[in-house]
Amino acid sequence: MPHTTTPSLDERTTTAPGRRWRVVDIVVASVVGVALGVVFLVWGAAYNVLETPFKALLPGAQSFVEAPFLLGAVVGGLLIRKPGAAIYVELLAAVVSALLGSQWGLLTLVSGLVQGLGAEIVFALFLYRVWRLPVAWLAGAGAGVGLAVFELLAYYPGSTALFATVYLVSAVLGGAVVAGTLSWLVVRALARTGVLHRFAAGRDTAELV
Repeated sequence: MPHTTTPSLDERTTTAPGRRWRVVDIVVASVVGVALGVVFLVWGAAYNVLETPFKALLPGAQSFVEAPFLLGAVVGGLLIRKPGAAIYVELLAAVVSALLGSQWGLLTLVSGLVQGLGAEIVFALFLYRVWRLPVAWLAGAGAGVGLAVFELLAYYPGSTALFATVYLVSAVLGGAVVAGTLSWLVVRALARTGVLHRFAAGRDTAELV
């Protein structure tokens, strides 16, 4: 009989999945994007209240409160594990939020695009092979960079170097700590329920519990 070997755990959790999107990938990514679009709308109202103490504490630090707006990019990448997933889920969530009446209107779409792109670049740098918590942190940070750069240009043109630095650092920290950690925990929790059995994210997470 031919000799066969069982792949090691590291091999199983880092092997790149097929690049082509399946119908189930599109459906699940769309459902997640729509759901997060509603979350974004609700958080937009909360942001109006929460940004005030952050601005009072340190002007520019209010970008930390925007971290939940980055969840689509990180969750999308960690869950679907295909090129374009981070952009797709984040942008779709932004579209839904805008259609439901986001206070930022059509600029919400630009935000979704650049934030998704920031996370997508990180996942691409790891060749869509590594999905551990540190990568989730980096993806959240990448989305935070996209958020900060766009908003500094769109909403705070001519801001001081100090303000811009605080805004960028706060957005990156919020993206990494809040969006990165929460996204990883959400995907891990979903995997434990068994609903992700058709996805590599469900199989790999189950093996790592």
